[in-house]
Amino acid sequence: MTIREMLDRYRTIAVVGISNSPWRASFGVSKYMQSQGYRIIPVNPNETEVLGEKAYPSLDDVPEPIEIVDIFRRSEYVPDIVEAAIRKNARAIWMQETVIHEPAAARARAAGLEVVMDRCILKEHMQRR
Repeated sequence: MTIREMLDRYRTIAVVGISNSPWRASFGVSKYMQSQGYRIIPVNPNETEVLGEKAYPSLDDVPEPIEIVDIFRRSEYVPDIVEAAIRKNARAIWMQETVIHEPAAARARAAGLEVVMDRCILKEHMQRR
């Protein structure tokens, strides 16, 4: 599946590591994606609400289906996030710029998830519109 197909098909994005701080990349990227019609599900144990949406402490706590898991955490946290995404039957893992973890990417692919690594979902969306 191409990035364009992924962005066209999947409309629910769980953003792991999102912050309520407007100057953080996770906030700006999520706000943009929300403005483009995507459903944003904030995942951060330190937040209760972001962008008008209830925040959850972990992916395992999200009570609804997730399509894309967008990761704004350091690379060492990626394997646990991938395992949670697999448990949640997510469709794709998206690791933002500078987030790289080849073994976790391989694990996600082996479980049937699409994987995008070291790319900004906002930039990729803007390039395809």
